[in-house]
Amino acid sequence: MIVASAQSYVPILTFASALAYLAAAGVCHGRTQLSRGGAVLLGVAALLHAVVIGLGLTNPPRFGFGPALSMTAWLALLAYAIESINYPLLQLRWRLAVTGAVTVLLAWLFPGAPFKTPSSDLLPLHLALGLASYGLFAVAVWHAWLMTRAEARMREGPALLREGADDGPRMLPLLTLERLTFHFVSLGFVLLTITILQGWFFSEQLYGAITSSQWRWSHKTIFSLLSWVVFAALLWGRHSLGWRGQRAVRMVYAGAGLLLLSYVGYHFVLEVILRRG
Repeated sequence: MIVASAQSYVPILTFASALAYLAAAGVCHGRTQLSRGGAVLLGVAALLHAVVIGLGLTNPPRFGFGPALSMTAWLALLAYAIESINYPLLQLRWRLAVTGAVTVLLAWLFPGAPFKTPSSDLLPLHLALGLASYGLFAVAVWHAWLMTRAEARMREGPALLREGADDGPRMLPLLTLERLTFHFVSLGFVLLTITILQGWFFSEQLYGAITSSQWRWSHKTIFSLLSWVVFAALLWGRHSLGWRGQRAVRMVYAGAGLLLLSYVGYHFVLEVILRRG
């Protein structure tokens, strides 16, 4: 009953989290250092976001493309917060805050279908690993975008660096951004590999499939495997052929896009376009 009554506060908590995120974005925009006010707003927004996610997984638990995006954004913000301990000048705060506001509202508007009782204790772990890989690849995408910005600024010359724009003169060096991008790609790739292998060998326990081949060739598996191939090729090309720059950025985008289609895209079509829930 306590959990049921707490569900009535989900809309309030959702809007409070979104407003805190937007306020934090306003405070952080155009700043190279995180102010105390911005840190407090981001912390409050993330805490409320976590509560909303937790309530969405109780009495009854629901899951779909909205909650998946919401959790991915929250995990990306958490990864960035940890990274900022060593790289406090990385200019992603206000963009991540806006993303958090959008996704927490999407999860409220499209909460997904009631979650079936897990057929195995492995299913929550399987979903957790998959979402963790989503979050890591999301941060990798942001870093890849920053790499593109950094390369553009280098080509445009020192005059632009003196303008003091949002990610201006104190932006992280290109080589540091590149190293961080591949760091998150590597971590995400490890988790994605574990997730795929877990689904491959335990498909019957996870999904109740009669044979493992039913799971292997589902839409989610096909897009997940295509994403895995892209990221594997990227990491191999990085270490063996020295791939970098825009080639690497495009492959990060392609791999992340395929991974997004593997679950979020499919459930977006089901829940929003076909309205099957």
